[in-house]
Amino acid sequence: MTLRIVIADDHAMFRSGFRAVLDAQPDMECVADVGDGHSAVEAVTSLTPDLAVLDVRMPGLDGLATARRIRAAGHRDVKIILLTSFGTDDYLRSALSAGVAGFVLKSLPPDELVTAIRVAARGDTYLDPSITSRLAPRLADALAPALPARDRAPGLERLTAREHEVFLLVARGFSNAEIGDQLYVGEQTVKTHVSRVLAKLGLRDRVHTVRFAHHHGLIEPHDTSGL
Repeated sequence: MTLRIVIADDHAMFRSGFRAVLDAQPDMECVADVGDGHSAVEAVTSLTPDLAVLDVRMPGLDGLATARRIRAAGHRDVKIILLTSFGTDDYLRSALSAGVAGFVLKSLPPDELVTAIRVAARGDTYLDPSITSRLAPRLADALAPALPARDRAPGLERLTAREHEVFLLVARGFSNAEIGDQLYVGEQTVKTHVSRVLAKLGLRDRVHTVRFAHHHGLIEPHDTSGL
């Protein structure tokens, strides 16, 4: 299945570069790239894409207003990802209340932007790793009283959402290549995440990571499908 995508951003160079990245994917096709919100609504209405990627700041009709107008027009099956250069809490709250499936910063590497689209397309919500990293301590504080002691492994709160995913996959014995296949990222990106996980948790190697996860009850003893 090919994902059909509409891009809306008032920066022509960003649009053309992003379109080239999407069109290079075997399962993606950019069916339109437009420069404002009104044109984005028209493109979604006429082309009924699977997903729309909208810049938050656009002239005339900004990304948030465009997302709401798309929803109001009855296009509830179209997944929406908002792009922004400013990942403020106010923007995030407004984006989530508008029912978007993704909220990412423009500084995100191209392979992660592609991952965000895949995550949104399958029905999940993707938040930029820098945002989840900022929100994680607050969420951890809010949930701490309800968590069993075994789940309070030291250092986990310092991991971003993506690093936590990588940590669990490493703990289950998956190789870098297998992790890359599961998360739709390159092997070099996985290596970078693994290095950061080891550094943040003070772990020596992958074996130590498995022991750490078992010791703190983060995976079941039999949950080593990658080994």
